Amino acid sequence: MSGENPPITCKELKAILVYLGFAFDTQRGSHEQWALIKNNRKYKVTVDCPKAPFSQELIKSMAAQADCTKKDFYKILKMI
Repeated sequence: MSGENPPITCKELKAILVYLGFAFDTQRGSHEQWALIKNNRKYKVTVDCPKAPFSQELIKSMAAQADCTKKDFYKILKMI
């Protein structure tokens, strides 16, 4: 076993974003934008649910957009 974390579903990802304080902002096609204003900076995470369950690379990218790490996402997922 490689120890790699499992893929994250769309529902799980949205729960992580809500936990972090993000709220749904806009949608274009299948791409949802989730936004958070923190320390006078706006963070936007693009979520494309048809690509779920999300690969490790997509999870890493969305975590970076949220100013987090992939490890942070998995810690939050275990708590919620």
